[in-house]
Amino acid sequence: MTIKNKTILATLAAIVIVSTTVFASMQTSQNNAYGQQATVLYPSREKTISVTGTATTSVLPDLVTVQFGVDTEGPTAQEAIKANSQIMNAVASAVQNLGISKDEISTAGFSIYPVYNDSVPDPKTGIHKSILTGYRASNTLYVKTIKLSMAGDIIDTAVGAGANRVDNVSFSLSPEKQQSLQDDLLGKAVLNAKSRAEKALEPLSQKIIGVKMVNLSEFNMPPPPINYGAGAAMMEKSTPIFTSNQEVTTTANVIFLIGDQ
Repeated sequence: MTIKNKTILATLAAIVIVSTTVFASMQTSQNNAYGQQATVLYPSREKTISVTGTATTSVLPDLVTVQFGVDTEGPTAQEAIKANSQIMNAVASAVQNLGISKDEISTAGFSIYPVYNDSVPDPKTGIHKSILTGYRASNTLYVKTIKLSMAGDIIDTAVGAGANRVDNVSFSLSPEKQQSLQDDLLGKAVLNAKSRAEKALEPLSQKIIGVKMVNLSEFNMPPPPINYGAGAAMMEKSTPIFTSNQEVTTTANVIFLIGDQ
């Protein structure tokens, strides 16, 4: 066999090998495509029921917040602030003498702004102009304490020491009591959801076989504000402040898995 013939045979053999490899690769790709097309996702056949349970209790607040303030005016900002500071320091000291600690007293806000008289007409034109007459300083404190019975005394003492605003009195729960109550109510709300689900499934010959999801709502107890003017505290006896039990409600949404009885 000549060298030329050997070269031709080698070339043909290489072509056959390459063709076989390409065909096998195409066949594998086609098989994979068929395999992918054969995969079918079916929707879940699980049966569920979604129920919202509630739990309510009546609780006596153990925290009272009294908010009051001092407003002063002066021809200059510095004088208004100075007068305000003197009165507010006297108010804070008087309240502390009742047995209220510094930790129970906080500043709710402080502001100073110009005061204008809009009723002065211009001598030449007769047009009313805004004339700066001075400055007003406003300082607000609040006392937050578990000593509920002292709410009236706090108001009277603050007003007696110079406070000329009593903004509000509100009752709420301390963080410790709120957490304890929240844990108890959430468990009862989930049990209520289960009970409601069982009653709904009974006539359908279904039963609970599991739990898919639980959504817990936040505990909420809106404190009822009690508004007072400063004049209401100027009495010989302590200003009466009353509180009462508050209803607290929480909810829990539970999705149960169900099956035949």
